[in-house]
Amino acid sequence: MNQAQATLRSKPYLVPTIGLLFGLLSVACTPQGDGETGSVRTAPQPSASTEAPAIEPDPDNDYSPYAGRAYPTQVFFGDTHHHTANSGDAFMNGDRLGPEEAYRFARGEEVVSSTGVRVMLSRPMDFLVISDHAEGLGVMYEVFNGNPVMMADETLARWNEMMKAGGDEAAQAQNELVSAQAQGTLPEPVTNPEVSGPVQKTVWEAYTETAERFNEPGRFTAMIGYEWTSVPGGNNLHRNVLFRDNKDKADQIIPYNAWQSEDPEKLWEWMASYEQQTGGRALAIPHNGNLSNARMFEEVDFAGNALTRDYAERRTRWERLQEVMQTKGNSEAHPTLSPNDEFADFGIAGWEYGNLTMEGEPESPEMRPHMYLRDGLMNGLRLETELGANPFKFGMIGGTDVHNSLTAIEEDNFMGKHVIQEPHPERWEHVSKQGFGKTRYTWHYTAAGYAAVWASENTREALWDAMWRRETYATSGTRMIVRFFGGWEFEPGDAATRYVAGAGYDKGVPMGTDLPAAGEQGKAPTFLVAAMKDPLSGNLDRIQIIKGWLDADGETHERIYDVAWGDADRRRPGANGKLPPVGDTVDVARATWTNTIGDPDLAAVWRDPDFDPTEPAFYYARVIEIPTPRWTAYDALRFGIEMSPEVPMKHQERAWTSPIWYTP
Repeated sequence: MNQAQATLRSKPYLVPTIGLLFGLLSVACTPQGDGETGSVRTAPQPSASTEAPAIEPDPDNDYSPYAGRAYPTQVFFGDTHHHTANSGDAFMNGDRLGPEEAYRFARGEEVVSSTGVRVMLSRPMDFLVISDHAEGLGVMYEVFNGNPVMMADETLARWNEMMKAGGDEAAQAQNELVSAQAQGTLPEPVTNPEVSGPVQKTVWEAYTETAERFNEPGRFTAMIGYEWTSVPGGNNLHRNVLFRDNKDKADQIIPYNAWQSEDPEKLWEWMASYEQQTGGRALAIPHNGNLSNARMFEEVDFAGNALTRDYAERRTRWERLQEVMQTKGNSEAHPTLSPNDEFADFGIAGWEYGNLTMEGEPESPEMRPHMYLRDGLMNGLRLETELGANPFKFGMIGGTDVHNSLTAIEEDNFMGKHVIQEPHPERWEHVSKQGFGKTRYTWHYTAAGYAAVWASENTREALWDAMWRRETYATSGTRMIVRFFGGWEFEPGDAATRYVAGAGYDKGVPMGTDLPAAGEQGKAPTFLVAAMKDPLSGNLDRIQIIKGWLDADGETHERIYDVAWGDADRRRPGANGKLPPVGDTVDVARATWTNTIGDPDLAAVWRDPDFDPTEPAFYYARVIEIPTPRWTAYDALRFGIEMSPEVPMKHQERAWTSPIWYTP
């Protein structure tokens, strides 16, 4: 092949231009007469097709490592749990920002909060799901505006006055709303569909219209969704419903709400009806389980009947993911359940002694195996052997549950969950709930968390598909990048290559899936894990793999393995097998730290040393950052205040991947 041919092959976009040039040269060199009649010759007419012939790829001559990739190469960060003024409790608590302001903020614009604070993200988000409560969607606007039908009710008239008073009175009205919903004592005008239904339909259609305007495929995704807020007796059984679809399908329904039924199975039935009616797709994400008082992963159905295989299959069909972290704490594990897990106390303070309303029965150690996600995953293994299907087979995802229209969860930029918790000198000690003889302060709230989604592109369809296949992970608010694969053939060199994902998909399966069958007897599974720091956050302390399994006697177990860590030249596991702490560079007084410890990226291939091929198991990765300042440290610095000794000023941000399951 000569040089000209080589150029044409490598740059096919040049072919039409060169063809045109060759045509012009032919006309210029051709005699203008036929030599006999003197008639003028015209240029040759082009053939029916002027396109260059297709060049077939030569698989034996591949060079580019990126050509032919069929796996997701980008991770997108967003929030699947976000409330605006359309949510009754958010509005009652002072939120006056609607979906438009929420989208503008999420895509990186500066907005003014409901308390008059200018606020902007350090970096735009990739996607946002505004998940306003379906229960009374937009109805509190009517209560605030003094709708005569609403004001005829004594409770609603009192809430109207409290909302207009603002501050603690508005917060108390919001608490009364949540409590009334939990106890089934809501005022009749807001639950009567003849009164509230037209309002909700109008608000829903305005919301989907706004989502369409702000949805920019490839740049920013405004995914349509809502929250179904089941709260029986104050116990958190909430689910966010996310649609793969656009306004044309979403507008064919009014969101199903918990006032119609608090039973999750009824929600699944409605979702099935939605798909059948519209041809669309939907999935549900249960909230953090730490405020459910043992109801999130209970081993009976909502009515108290024993679980069945049909129940297990339907739950896994509709609920592909589970929220592990948000402003109301962490639900991965609890120190009383995992005493050997030195990192199990993250995001626990203030949330371990009661449910959402702090009414009814206080949390007890006996409840926790049915509240925290790690135990939920382990109990799912046991139930699968009994039922033939696993009801608790879920991936990990994070959300915020903000109720001020602002997903502002960076530690140095935390705008709080509620409007009343937006920045001011006293917010750290503000009492948000009381009950069980305990007090819940604003400092208990965490600046968290993000949903991280490995998708082929930033569109509604691609993000939803990735969530469906559980190729997601959660973070506590950092934007670290994490890959996790399982297989039988990974080798140490796979962690050293620049093309970790290529090795991962070529030799194994990604997070959220099942290990394929072993190629030969006696082999133990291998896992490839890699993480890279958030450029605006701390270096990495370590990568851990958490394993849960079921033994031959039907007992569940867990074990935590450190598989890669920073400063490996000076850190070695001790005689007890524990890795020494990474150190601490946090300067609390100045709310800063240095990245002089830890590593910016870590990777490893790990083989399970305790594998028993007869025991079902799951594995997920947890990535821990070095200590960095908490939002309370930034408040103490900026407001020049001193907080109580029990208030944490620093922590270690982290990420949790979706599991990979092994079934004998």
